[in-house]
Amino acid sequence: MKEVVAVIRINKMNQTKEALVQAGFPAFTATKVMGRGKKALDQKLVAAIEENPEDSLDALSLVAQGPRLMPKRMVKLVVPDSAVSEVVETIIKVNQTNSPGDGKIFVLPISDVVRVRTGETGEQAIDEMMSA
Repeated sequence: MKEVVAVIRINKMNQTKEALVQAGFPAFTATKVMGRGKKALDQKLVAAIEENPEDSLDALSLVAQGPRLMPKRMVKLVVPDSAVSEVVETIIKVNQTNSPGDGKIFVLPISDVVRVRTGETGEQAIDEMMSA
């Protein structure tokens, strides 16, 4: 089993939700998060270093300032290993605009899952069809 964690744009949440449900993955958690990527920071650092190469400390102070945090959505779902590529492809298909800020997808191993209501464990605990 794997946990798929996607950080996406806010305006893509409803489309992502619909696409996951359509693909057969109705169970997931979504939360509001704040974050930033490194691209804008990298651009500021390069410009500062080019402007004043002798003062690298001044350039590094930009790291603390950096670009502001942007509101995002984090979607998490646990799926069997065999479903990971379908989930990742579904999320990419909806969220890819080829612009910075499209998001990231992380795939993490899950050692076990227990459904509190029934005590089922492993893949049985995440199989919506078996426990509906």
